[in-house]
Amino acid sequence: MRHCSVQVRGLLTRDELDRYNGLMEAGSFLEDQSRHDLAYVIQQEVDLLIQPAIERLKDKSRTRDREEQEYLASLKNDGTPAE
Repeated sequence: MRHCSVQVRGLLTRDELDRYNGLMEAGSFLEDQSRHDLAYVIQQEVDLLIQPAIERLKDKSRTRDREEQEYLASLKNDGTPAE
């Protein structure tokens, strides 16, 4: 089973995280039992489950980039940092 990144896990809601942990545990058990066909199905569910958190991470990155551009533009325009 492939885990998602720490950044993505940090943006999962409590319910999503509980479900993620349960799915990962079930998937690991299936892999231990050499039921890779079923573990694959579980991995697909995990991939669907983490999509909203990935979008939240992208939104945070876009916001940070926009704020940085605004800050740099304010430095360029008046030579002093924006408040």
